Amino acid sequence: MRVAQALSHRAFQPTLVGALFLFAMFVMPSVLDATWIFNFTQMAIYAIVAASVGMLYGRVGLVSLGQVAPYGIGAWVTIRLAYLTDVPYPGVFPLLLIAGGLVAAIFGLLIGLPALRVSGLYLALVTLLLAVGIEIALNRIKLPTGGPGFRGVAFAIGDREPMPRPFVADGDVAFFRYAVIVAFVMFMIAVAFLASKPGRAWASVSQSEPSALASGINITRYKLLAFGLAAFMAGVAGGLYGAHVQSNSSIAQFDRQAALFLIAVVLMGGISSLWGAVLAAFFATIMLPFLTQNVIGHNFWNDFALTIFGIGLMINLIQTTKAMEKKGLLE
Repeated sequence: MRVAQALSHRAFQPTLVGALFLFAMFVMPSVLDATWIFNFTQMAIYAIVAASVGMLYGRVGLVSLGQVAPYGIGAWVTIRLAYLTDVPYPGVFPLLLIAGGLVAAIFGLLIGLPALRVSGLYLALVTLLLAVGIEIALNRIKLPTGGPGFRGVAFAIGDREPMPRPFVADGDVAFFRYAVIVAFVMFMIAVAFLASKPGRAWASVSQSEPSALASGINITRYKLLAFGLAAFMAGVAGGLYGAHVQSNSSIAQFDRQAALFLIAVVLMGGISSLWGAVLAAFFATIMLPFLTQNVIGHNFWNDFALTIFGIGLMINLIQTTKAMEKKGLLE
């Protein structure tokens, strides 16, 4: 019954989603070259992270600028475990993704604790500070590259090894299909939650916390559930990112600038629908690189990116202020 309810939810149109899924699985690999396959793989991964942000902000009303933190944590955990285990063995890599997602979910619950006391711009600042803390930690310990010890860092370039991939997704095209399937599963999980009791509770909390509380909704439980689920999704995406770029992973994907960029493109794609996450990922990983390489030029990139950050943050401020006025928190 829950599956049928999820499939009938307005945020998930089965026909269109099925067509896009089949197109991505069978048509795109046959017409795109290696560079575009790489970019569209990154799009599938980024869409999961964008969906986690959109779910928090658009569905629960929680303004989080810290989703790159569980994204980075999931990447570190999955990469480290991948070097310690026999990834090509069937079924191991999905377990590593789940492990990275669960560790990230625990961190997401810790991020969610301030949300019980603060909201709006204060929550945005708190989550951004937490993201900066994770950035500092990752800069300190580095992402594993196949070396010895707990950190697993190989400092000599010749000692670095690519992160192992599952045998069913060893090549770039196969891994693109693998990433699309995982993204599809993550979106289905999000839809299942949104179409069930948690989704209704989140909608009520987003509209008015006092009204939700008066209706008997446990606000604490559902806020923490939202942060945990969003962090789990971002953590799984982090694991995919590590396998995607292998030994060329970069801390820049998880820094404060990436955090601001993420919220900016999600706001532009749309926060009220999961389709907005797909648009945000397309804009961030396909359109902007294409414009940079073919239209704008590399010298314009930094100024253009900063403009996007400014627009996104301005929209963020306006929408948050309106939401607080609606809830009676501002005069």
